[in-house]
Amino acid sequence: MNPTKQRPKGLGEIEQLVMDYVWAKGPCSAESCREALAGLRPMKESTVRTILRRLEEKGFVAHEIAGRTYIYRALQARQNVAVRAVKNIIDRFCGGSAEELLVGMVQNSMIRREQLEKIARRIARERADEKTDQKTGLGPRIRSAKKEG
Repeated sequence: MNPTKQRPKGLGEIEQLVMDYVWAKGPCSAESCREALAGLRPMKESTVRTILRRLEEKGFVAHEIAGRTYIYRALQARQNVAVRAVKNIIDRFCGGSAEELLVGMVQNSMIRREQLEKIARRIARERADEKTDQKTGLGPRIRSAKKEG
């Protein structure tokens, strides 16, 4: 293990709740977030502001000022955060092997073999599309626009 390599900071339970709201609703104030989460987790507005400030320090959100109100927006897509979290798990517990993680998930009935086969087919299609893109010079957006049109 390389002690000089700093791990990205993850999300705590309450931070995850706040991020779920920001991802679902888009830009929001601390007060609108507090009101929306009150049924799940009652908090003071100052607590939500503190959580949002910590999320900003960790690089998950940024704010703009509208009048006197901070409006927060996600800096990273939910999927990108999830990918980093899984990569961290793979590195820490599976020696960097995604295959080891997936085999363990199948063995523990977290994912079915059919689901893995479907994923493998999707990867194969995407690789075939990439090869086509390289040959034709068309990117994925241009290719999908041509299919639609």
